[in-house]
Amino acid sequence: MPHAPIIARTLSSLHRARTELGKRNATVGLVPTMGALHDGHVSLVRLAKRRAKKVVVSIFVNPTQFAAHEDLGSYPRTWKEDIAKLAAEGVDLVWNPDAKTMYPEGFATRVAPEGPALAGLEDRFRPHFFGGVATVVAKLFTQVRPDMAFFGEKDFQQLKVVTRMARDLDLGVRIVGGAIIRERDGLAMASRNVYLSPEERRIAPVLFRTLKMTSKRLQAGDDFKIALADGVTAIKEAGFAEVDYLEARHAETLAPISTMDDGPVRLLVAAKLGTTRLIDNVKG
Repeated sequence: MPHAPIIARTLSSLHRARTELGKRNATVGLVPTMGALHDGHVSLVRLAKRRAKKVVVSIFVNPTQFAAHEDLGSYPRTWKEDIAKLAAEGVDLVWNPDAKTMYPEGFATRVAPEGPALAGLEDRFRPHFFGGVATVVAKLFTQVRPDMAFFGEKDFQQLKVVTRMARDLDLGVRIVGGAIIRERDGLAMASRNVYLSPEERRIAPVLFRTLKMTSKRLQAGDDFKIALADGVTAIKEAGFAEVDYLEARHAETLAPISTMDDGPVRLLVAAKLGTTRLIDNVKG
């Protein structure tokens, strides 16, 4: 039978558990999550177990990265299922603080990331988002004191923001990216996929297919503006209500590019299907 992980909900219990994990100089890996775990999260846990001796998973729905009109209250919460999955994977410790523990009365310090956080992608449509992410991740790093932390490539801009923050602030945490895990039809796994109606779920893989098609065109030498504009048209014609962006960016800096010679390329997309906003990306 799987061995249930230790569950810490207070800083004192976390610190005691973390001290035990670090004995004999064992390396510690952290997988930050907001719960509602799917196979993408599980893949990060497995990656962490390959790279570190001990694995900590945080489950905290972070209110500071949600705007007033977003889905904080309805964000999926599946605690029992999450713990069962983590137990099956042999996770050592789950850090599950509440909002008052993370942001006690009088909390007044926040991280304001720049660089990739101001690339004009997610930040253009969710200007609150990366400040909330950077602040909570910085707190998780100081609380858990991991040697490594694991983030999925699906949230590609977030991965770059956290990587830059850890480096710029000398946090001593190595950031490791995990590959996007997809459904059989190509849809990138995400906790918010549960919001999709059956018809929307049928349409959703168009994002990935369009990214692949656009990537092939760019590699074949097609004009960037035309190929990207055709991609936007294809997504809208499939039934998406809005396309926030479909862009080709430098894979490390997220700076705009106009040819395949401008550096390693990443194609990124965000679009709304019904009331659900989906994001995805592929290598160019």
